[in-house]
Amino acid sequence: MAAYDRYPGTAVILNGAPRSGKSSIASAIQQMSEEPWMNLGADRFIEITPPRFRPGIGLRPAGIANRPGGERPDLEPLIPGMYEALYESIAVHLHKGLNVVTDVAHHDDYATLNGILYDCARRLDGLEAYFVGVRCPVDVVWRRRRETWLRDEDIPADAPVPDLVRIWDREVHRPGIYDLEVDTTELSAEACADMILRHIQTGPEPGAFRRLALMSRQD
Repeated sequence: MAAYDRYPGTAVILNGAPRSGKSSIASAIQQMSEEPWMNLGADRFIEITPPRFRPGIGLRPAGIANRPGGERPDLEPLIPGMYEALYESIAVHLHKGLNVVTDVAHHDDYATLNGILYDCARRLDGLEAYFVGVRCPVDVVWRRRRETWLRDEDIPADAPVPDLVRIWDREVHRPGIYDLEVDTTELSAEACADMILRHIQTGPEPGAFRRLALMSRQD
């Protein structure tokens, strides 16, 4: 029997701010593991979302200066259903014996919504799903943004870190309950992937989503 013929599959949910290195880790897991890992990342989910409803689950936090009502309050009613569809899809893949790696940027800083992460946790509770925090200091995230997404804007190297970057870093790691954390300033994507795969093989059973699901029930 092949190594990937086990049932059910395993999920790795990578959670961190944009440009923290999640997508690179997801790709490294796919490349380095002998088993097949399906990538159901947020970017792929956004790609299948109609343009006028984007970014959907990539909606930025509401607490940005001069935007107290949120980035797109009109899109917020769609967000819970989108996350439900994403996580239920992950669960279906696991029940079919397929491994899944997903990169997301969870936060509850919306104008009207809350509790999305806890609802997602309930959908994976009882399955072999590891919640991994991807850490990266805000100054490094800001440099990566300047060098990639914003490279055509000729932003000076000494430009201060914007509020948006700081808020993402603060909100995305609430409440900070993880099975494992990695820091992409200290480790390459390949080293992070190796750390995660080794943890799955030798570390304790996942418990973060179970704890989050329990917190939601207590509320």
